[in-house]
Amino acid sequence: MKVLLCPLNDPGYLYPAIAAGRELRRRAHTVHVLAGPHAAPAAGAAGLEVTPLTDPTALSVAHWTVRGPEQYAAVARAVERLRPDVLVTSVLCHGALVAAEAAGLPVVVLGLAAHLWPYRGGPGPADAHDRVWRLTETLKHYTAVRAAAGLAPRRDRFPDTPLLGTAFLLRGHPDLEPPGHELPPAVTHVGPCWWEPDPPAAPEPLPGPGPLVYVHLGRTFGGASLWPRLNAAFTGGTHGAVVELGRSGASEAAAGARIVVGRRPWMGPLVDRADLVLTNATSAPVLAALLRGKPLLVAPNGSEQQVLAAACLRAGVARALPGPAATAEALRDAITRTARDAGPRSRARRIGALLADAKSETRAADAVEAATR
Repeated sequence: MKVLLCPLNDPGYLYPAIAAGRELRRRAHTVHVLAGPHAAPAAGAAGLEVTPLTDPTALSVAHWTVRGPEQYAAVARAVERLRPDVLVTSVLCHGALVAAEAAGLPVVVLGLAAHLWPYRGGPGPADAHDRVWRLTETLKHYTAVRAAAGLAPRRDRFPDTPLLGTAFLLRGHPDLEPPGHELPPAVTHVGPCWWEPDPPAAPEPLPGPGPLVYVHLGRTFGGASLWPRLNAAFTGGTHGAVVELGRSGASEAAAGARIVVGRRPWMGPLVDRADLVLTNATSAPVLAALLRGKPLLVAPNGSEQQVLAAACLRAGVARALPGPAATAEALRDAITRTARDAGPRSRARRIGALLADAKSETRAADAVEAATR
């Protein structure tokens, strides 16, 4: 079987696809990764065949709302050249979904750590209205890509059907979904599909001796930046911080704060070293924390962050970081109490053990094989 991985090329989306691709390659399938210049080294280091992507923005999460037609064209060209039996892509990759449909190919979608859209039945979560809005907005972009590709409008019983592909794989655990949830039939939990490049041999700079917090920043979506609170929390207090900028803007660390800042293609060793993870609550840092049994402090802004932060709070593995008006004392106290509280840590270890035992790469590869049958 020939598999074309065409995920978003940002690490939080690329790495889970690589994890599944490595397992498929272990099963003697041919696996290609459609990768731009920033993603190609990771895919190559993982031992997968790289198909170059000439327009990196076509598979960039920062451009998913506006580059769908270009993504469709790029994936369609790769399909024509490679003749794969199945595509594996990311949530929000509408161009890849449309290219698969146009070519008559099955497509498996790797989702986030929690379900973003409405559930099929049950009482419905408290954010049901937000989920409907999120689905409606996502479908607008998907429909625009279909129209640009010249495909006729779809007529589906459920509006989310086009976004789910042949199979849609969530990388979290059912404990992170609301009680009584009922996922669409195409959606299943497989677990984290965790992979990241090896860190360099040289030790990572740390903010001095003493306990550590790993901080992973996400996009603000027009919400409050974490930087004022980070500077207040880590000027004095018990902990220092290693801050991963991710896709956020430039560092705003204050001169006197015990903060080390960087952009790294990995996070595992630093999460291992930390007492807790402070994050806007995107999938990668949440899963990294849970897999290592670390409690979380969450400060969500928009999109996935709201859904996953609510899931972590509901599961008892996280506390909410005090808001922008909080005093430095309150912020430092939240860090100290979260680090010392056995409850969130114990629950994080329990869910982390479930995630680690999920055999997620095996289940993801099984789903890809099943999609071709």
